[in-house]
Amino acid sequence: MAGTTYGYDRGAYELEFEDDFAGDRLDESRWVPFYLPQWTGRESAAARYELAGGHLHLLIEEDQPPWSEELEGRLRVSSLQTGVFAGPVGSAIGQHRRHPRAVVREEQPDVRLYTPRYGLVEMRARAVADPRCMVALWMIGYEDRPERSAEICVCEIFGRDVGADGAKIGMGVHPFGDPEIVDDFTAETVPIDATGFHVYAAEWTPDHVAFFVDGRRVRTVRQSPRYPMQLMLNIYEFEPGGDYPKRFTVDYVRGYRRRPSG
Repeated sequence: MAGTTYGYDRGAYELEFEDDFAGDRLDESRWVPFYLPQWTGRESAAARYELAGGHLHLLIEEDQPPWSEELEGRLRVSSLQTGVFAGPVGSAIGQHRRHPRAVVREEQPDVRLYTPRYGLVEMRARAVADPRCMVALWMIGYEDRPERSAEICVCEIFGRDVGADGAKIGMGVHPFGDPEIVDDFTAETVPIDATGFHVYAAEWTPDHVAFFVDGRRVRTVRQSPRYPMQLMLNIYEFEPGGDYPKRFTVDYVRGYRRRPSG
């Protein structure tokens, strides 16, 4: 199957991280069920989710509070991540500090559940067509040093961009505080119904990152972050409205490392 069904050679890799969400409880040895909790506190950052039918359902529910009204208005998020790093309370040290007013509100333990350096990441999932929502799988630098802060976006799908015959899939890299990375991100139109299950993947090497949908290479970025990164898996709602709960359904997430040569 590897090398024929897929545009990448899966046989060149060995599995090192997998969650197929087969149980009835989230495996917290794999996931931190809070979204960037240092900037807002774990109560506001807590994910809403269900595990049912062998799938993870990340939810936005009608009574869910905003992640941080001060920083992001009415944005609501349910998110899982595989690491946490932040400085002391009151500092500006922490992962993915997007807002200049953000300071650490709540002390966090340093957590490294899965922080690979290079490899292959796959997700099989269903997006949502709600125009108020976006779903994504992305990677961010662990950011134990400020310059280790780039993002690899495996897939980013806005509900407004989902149709029966095609969807725009965001993919690429963002530098944030990494001076060695140049912003290279595009939304590529792919002929799929993204509300059905599809496999989204990124192959991350020392010199490039290649992006795939259902095994077909969609684009390649000729640069690469060179430090450990963690997974971020989430659904966002930007404005309230419509039917609830909003539901991002994930069948599995997998991470592979390249097999030793020879």
